[in-house]
Amino acid sequence: MLGERLLLARKKAGHSLRSLSDTIDGRVSAQAIGKYERNEMAPSSDILSLLAKQLGVSLSFLFSNQVEELLGVEFRKKSTTSAQERAQVEAIVIEHLERYLEIEDILQLNSSEWVMPLSKPYFLKTEADAEAMAIEVRRVWNLGEDPIPDMTELLEEQGIKVLILDLPDDFSGLTSIVRRGNGKSEVPVIVISQNVTLERRRFTLAHELAHRLIDESSPCNHEKASDMFAGAFLMVASHVRAQIGEFRKSISYAEILDIKRMYRVSAAAVLVRLKQLGILSATAVNYAFRTFAKSWRFEEPDPLEAELGSQEKAKRFERLCLRALSERFISLSKGVELLRVPLSDLEEKLKGPAHA
Repeated sequence: MLGERLLLARKKAGHSLRSLSDTIDGRVSAQAIGKYERNEMAPSSDILSLLAKQLGVSLSFLFSNQVEELLGVEFRKKSTTSAQERAQVEAIVIEHLERYLEIEDILQLNSSEWVMPLSKPYFLKTEADAEAMAIEVRRVWNLGEDPIPDMTELLEEQGIKVLILDLPDDFSGLTSIVRRGNGKSEVPVIVISQNVTLERRRFTLAHELAHRLIDESSPCNHEKASDMFAGAFLMVASHVRAQIGEFRKSISYAEILDIKRMYRVSAAAVLVRLKQLGILSATAVNYAFRTFAKSWRFEEPDPLEAELGSQEKAKRFERLCLRALSERFISLSKGVELLRVPLSDLEEKLKGPAHA
């Protein structure tokens, strides 16, 4: 396991074997590091500490087996990304997951286990069947019809790990299943870039949730069905009709922005949803996208966040770390290692501002 973790850490840091050897002043050769990664040779304790420091990972990460593998990884990325870039993103994700799953183990929590909200994967004959699936999931989770205030928190409560990370520009996120060591349950994870808008993050989370729920044998187009589910899950048909009406010949710019803020979705998603529900005709929506909404697919009007990544953060991991610190299950130094924050910031989170 040590060799695989060294390889992951090196990919995460963006080093080649040669460049890593150079950064530690040739204390060990590139060939030797390659042997470490293939588990053909074991590094001494001082060399291992040096490599961990240079790669920006802890020794516990190098020896941990919380995450054995990411299964069925699906990237949201540009087509030009290289295999090396994809490997680097996977390594970043695994490193974050290691810390997340470690703190759950320390607290002896079972909440990491994902429980399918439906009795079995949902079979969809057509994309339109995703509407019924959205209604059923809301019913099982007791969500009612009101807008969902925080998609990140909702999915975390249901056992899906959500990581909002500073990913390279070519990546908007990924979804995967985490295979864990020691016979522990597999865990679904959705990773979203904090560099995309909140509107897009919320829709993507709902879209990826659909992929977890749809029966793989369903003959429908799974991508289109997932989009349909996301719109129906975030904007319940009966609630939308109560707010806007059963049928409209047209709709004003200001109304669309009000609806967007209500459901916390993009303005373009609002128009698409109104067409799906037959509230606006396809002609009216197409006209909107040719005129005042022409740029909405690329530039969000009246964005919900003044600063990207400032709202609907993934907070559960930090809460668990603070809980473990408060109950003295872990030390301050371990808290710093897990949360990757300065000691002064962590002390303020525990005790409040110094002047308080």
